[in-house]
This record gives sequence, structure tokens and C-alpha cells, in this order.
Amino acid sequence: MSGQPTNDSADAAPPRDGVQAAAPDPAPPEPGDHGGVAQGQPAADLRAGARSSAPPQPKAPPRRRGPITLLVVLLLLVGGGGYYWWSTKDIETTDDAYTDGRAVSVAAHVAGYVATLDVTDNQFVHKGDPLLHIDPRDFLAARDRAQGQLATAEMQLAGARHALELAKVRFPSRLAAAQASLDAAKANQFKAQTDYRRQTTISRAATTQQDVDYAKAALLLATAQVAQAEADLRENQPVPLNIANVDDQVGQLDGQVQTAKAELAQAELNLSWCVITAPQDGWVTRRNVEQGNYIQVGQQILALVSPEIWVTANFKESQLRRIRVGQPATVTVDAYSQLTLHGHVDSVQLGSGTKFSAFPAENATGNFIKIVQRVPVKIVIDSGLDPQLPLPLGLSVAPEVSVGQPGTP
Repeated sequence: MSGQPTNDSADAAPPRDGVQAAAPDPAPPEPGDHGGVAQGQPAADLRAGARSSAPPQPKAPPRRRGPITLLVVLLLLVGGGGYYWWSTKDIETTDDAYTDGRAVSVAAHVAGYVATLDVTDNQFVHKGDPLLHIDPRDFLAARDRAQGQLATAEMQLAGARHALELAKVRFPSRLAAAQASLDAAKANQFKAQTDYRRQTTISRAATTQQDVDYAKAALLLATAQVAQAEADLRENQPVPLNIANVDDQVGQLDGQVQTAKAELAQAELNLSWCVITAPQDGWVTRRNVEQGNYIQVGQQILALVSPEIWVTANFKESQLRRIRVGQPATVTVDAYSQLTLHGHVDSVQLGSGTKFSAFPAENATGNFIKIVQRVPVKIVIDSGLDPQLPLPLGLSVAPEVSVGQPGTP
């Protein structure tokens, strides 16, 4: 009927939030029952209560990811560690290594003023190139003086040699002349003796006292002449000795000539040392001289670094067990990260670094603490050098030696 209100619209309304239509209102709660709905409670609270009374939806069980992730991480660590061990088990490396080479010190042989300086810092020179010139005037005068002394000595030697040739003829001739003089003196003595006997044996009436005195004087004179001739003969008898004396004078003058030649050679050498040349190819370093300086004998003026560069790697003694000569090596340079050098082990120093230090350790005194020693290993560079990237001596490098290779027997 039209006059009565109808609840068809309310009854036909669809349930909200998936909640079925509410059942008829329950009986009013008993007094003291706190689980029921009090009078005057809003409808929203009733709907909330209806939803809370609905059965809970089932939840998916949580995934157990922790053990799986841990297992994966452990497998990665073990695999990475195994790969690292496999890739490095035949490699010995050290960070105590540096580039090395020959640095030749150039010093002055003579003292003097630097007339010209022909090189500058870090310039590359070839063997025989002039480095500087020393004022040569003093050495030119010394050379000329030595030449004059040599000429004088040679002339004296020539004269002595001529005298030796004359002596070889003169001394035998003098001996023969002395012998002849002695014979003549003896003949005169014989005549004087004969005259004297005659004067003394004849009658006094047949001679005079004056003739006797003359005969006696002639005998005495002849006797003296014989004695003088005998002395001359004895003086000229050692002919070989007299010739040897002249020969010794020739030898003495010959020694003077040799001394003069040596002085001339020294003077010429000093003059040549006025031009200091490069003893080898290399770069000029540590130049400490300027034009006009006075330099002393033995004063170091500069150093030449040779183009030959190698690596000195100080390996621990425990790393030398498998290192052999000829094993390949790879070297990285700290200064040039893009540069990789290839070489081989050339030699192992027969002594640790402490053995050749200025103050070697005295292990036989006091308390002993074992310290791992390092031994220098020379690595020759075979390839990889870049002419545009110079390698100064002392650069830090990191060599890796492939000890798995057999090396040179």
C-alpha cells in the first residue's frame, strides 16, 4: 500500500565490501555483557564489527632467501679465491723494485779554466762528443818545452854514440902506442946502460968525468922513460873496460832521451785532456760546472746515464726458491700506467742487500732476531720501451716473474 513505508530499496541494496546482508538484530545483550553492542551505537561501528567478524584471508608463506644468498656468496668467494690462487701460483712479484742502469761519472784529468761548455742538462750525447774545453795555453807551453828537452837529449845521445865508435878504435890504438913507447923507452935505456958501462969501465985517461956524468944522466932518463911507458901501457891495457865506459854513457843519454819522450807524451796527453769527451752514449745529468769555472784534477763535472736500462727487483729470500735465470718477467711502471715492459731474469746477486751495506749486521753479537732478507735480482728489458717515455733511474716498478717457466739451465 502506498501509505506504508517500504524498505525494499534498503533490503535490495547489495552488500558492501563483500559482507553479506546482516541478519535480524540480535537480542539485546545481557547486563554486564561487554561483548555486545550497546544501545545507541552508530551503524559504522556495527559494520566494522561485521567486517572484523569475517574470516581472515589466507597469506602466502614467506620465501626463505637468506640461506640461498649466503650459499651463492660462499660459492663466489671460493671460486674467486680459487681463480686467484690458480692465476698467481706460478708468479713471484714484489713492490721493492726500481729501474737501474749505468751512471758514469766524468771528471777532469787536468786543472784549468773552462774555456767553453759544449753541453747542457739532460742532453743526449754520443761517445767521443766534446763536453767542455779547458784553456790549453799552459799545456801548449809545457808541450813545447818537452819537445826542446827531447831534441837536446837526442843530440847528446847521437854524440855519445859517435864517441863510442871512436872509442872502439882509439883505445886499441892507444894501447898499441903505449906498447911502442915502452919498447922505445927500453931501447933508449939499453943504449944508456951500454954507454954508462963503457964510460965506467974504460981507463980514466980515455974519458972525462963529464962524459961519465952524462952517461949516468942518460941512463937515469932512459930508466924513467921506461917507467913512464910502462904506466901508459897499464893505463891503456883495459881496452874493453874503457869502451864499456863510453857505452854506459851512451846508455845514460839514451835513458835521458826516453825520459824526455815520456815527458813530451805526458805534455801531449795533458793537452789532449783539455778537451773532455763523452766516454759512452748517454744523457748528461748532474752537471755542476759552468763556463769560466776553475776545475781541479779529479773533480767530477757531470754524469752520463747510459741508454741501457734494467730493473733491480729486491725479492725476499723465501721467493728465490723457484726463480731461475731466463724466466720471463712482466714489469709495470708506476710513473706510466699505460706502459708494460717485457723482459727476463738475467742474474741473481750473490749476496743480500745487508751484506753490502755500509754497516752490515753483526748477527753473532747480542740477541738475534731473524729478519727476512732481500736479494737483488736483475731483470733485463727485452721489449716494451717507448722512446717518448724516458725511464729515469730509480723509478718504482712492479715486476712479475713467471716462475712456472723452466728458465736457462
